[in-house]
Amino acid sequence: MTTVVFFISGHGFGHASREVEVMNALGGRLGDDLRLIIRSAVGPPLLERTLKVPYELRPGICDTGVVQTNSVTHDDRATIAAAAEFYGAFDARVAAEAEALRHDHVDLVVVDIAPLGLAVAAALGVPSVFIANFTWDWIYEGHEGFAAAAPVVIETIRRAHAHATITLKLPLSPSFAGSGLGDVRDLPLIARRSTHSRTDTRAHFGLPQSRKIALLSFGGYGLSELNLSDVDCADEWDLVVTDRSVSDSPATRLPYVHAISESGLAGVFRYEDLVAAADAVITKPGFGIIGECATAGTPMVYTSRGDFREYDVLVEEMPRVLRCAFISQADLFGGRWRAALASAVSQPAPPMRLDPVGAEVAAETIANYGR
Repeated sequence: MTTVVFFISGHGFGHASREVEVMNALGGRLGDDLRLIIRSAVGPPLLERTLKVPYELRPGICDTGVVQTNSVTHDDRATIAAAAEFYGAFDARVAAEAEALRHDHVDLVVVDIAPLGLAVAAALGVPSVFIANFTWDWIYEGHEGFAAAAPVVIETIRRAHAHATITLKLPLSPSFAGSGLGDVRDLPLIARRSTHSRTDTRAHFGLPQSRKIALLSFGGYGLSELNLSDVDCADEWDLVVTDRSVSDSPATRLPYVHAISESGLAGVFRYEDLVAAADAVITKPGFGIIGECATAGTPMVYTSRGDFREYDVLVEEMPRVLRCAFISQADLFGGRWRAALASAVSQPAPPMRLDPVGAEVAAETIANYGR
């Protein structure tokens, strides 16, 4: 039996979503020989809907990330305070986590950007695999006022990074120079892939076959401020919403709005099928949704997401891998969507295709280290 522990950031859905792909691929390699433990603050329903292998979730925070008030707005003071508190007691946290795993006979720790897992692996005396498209020290380093208010945090993160046995660096990423991470290797894209046709997916969810469909994708934080009753494209586009903050609103009774619940995505048709069945996705730029749109060939309309350092990296890289158009927050909240949607769908195919085989490559690496 090979016991692998995943420490997964609870910042949004993207980190857990891509590690689900890795865990499923790992299960395909190791079969019944795999014992999987997950340490994360991610919502259990996401794992229940998507994991195809047996696992044990031990809920709890393993990093603090960036505190968000909604999908496109951050709370800078709360971010600094949370990180300072978490990393101020870092050594005690490492000791407690290691003790909790002491009798689990752990063979390997896999980390998706949460430095805590690397330090825990070192305390247990086992190898660790770090998978990332950015690192928290890099985010915090560019966060206004962070270094002055919490100088120990960045140093603590980089000290933990030094414990990584191997680092798998995803595409669309900044340089990891100065992060403390060693043995950095490029990893292909990890992205969820549709397994159903556009026609079948639309039929399953009761969506029109002949209308243009825009999928609103704002993750676990949602965007309840959107007024769907006054968008300028309703004569041409139907809208699909899945996050609870919008799907519970009166706007879902409009004829061009379709709300799909979490339970509706728990069957054989998944979120990635919706992405592939849509004519465009309206979102903020995040690694996960970019990968899914690029893989499916679905155009993206994206808005700004506040002072988040990764944004500029992603915006620079996106035109190479998918059709995309910017919409200002003023136009997004004002319902002026038609121009951006038209711009995105009218563009030629992007010059580069990312092969989404990263989960399989990562699983092979993990399986080899775990033996």
